[in-house]
Amino acid sequence: MRTTERRNAIIELLCERRYEKIENLAFEFSVNESTIRRDIQELSLSYPLYTKTGINGGVYVEEGYYFRKQYLKAEEKAFLEMLGTRMKSEEKEKLMAILKRFSRPERR
Repeated sequence: MRTTERRNAIIELLCERRYEKIENLAFEFSVNESTIRRDIQELSLSYPLYTKTGINGGVYVEEGYYFRKQYLKAEEKAFLEMLGTRMKSEEKEKLMAILKRFSRPERR
């Protein structure tokens, strides 16, 4: 498996599981842990991934992010937020729920 294929498989797997340990990923992809760490470092530049150390350590995907899901662009989000300022409170609540669902998750 090539690097690009492995990295795509890793992000898909993480989006499905939401969390995984480095050593488990290394085993599943038949590479060493340092290779997975480099993959995660590279993937985290484009995807909302983060790592934790300690007992619950591993690689996590930000809540609400799913691979190949389309998100609002920044200008689309800003436009909808501007429209929300002109709405009644009930309508505005619905719009804010839509924005929350389709906006890219904030990076930690």
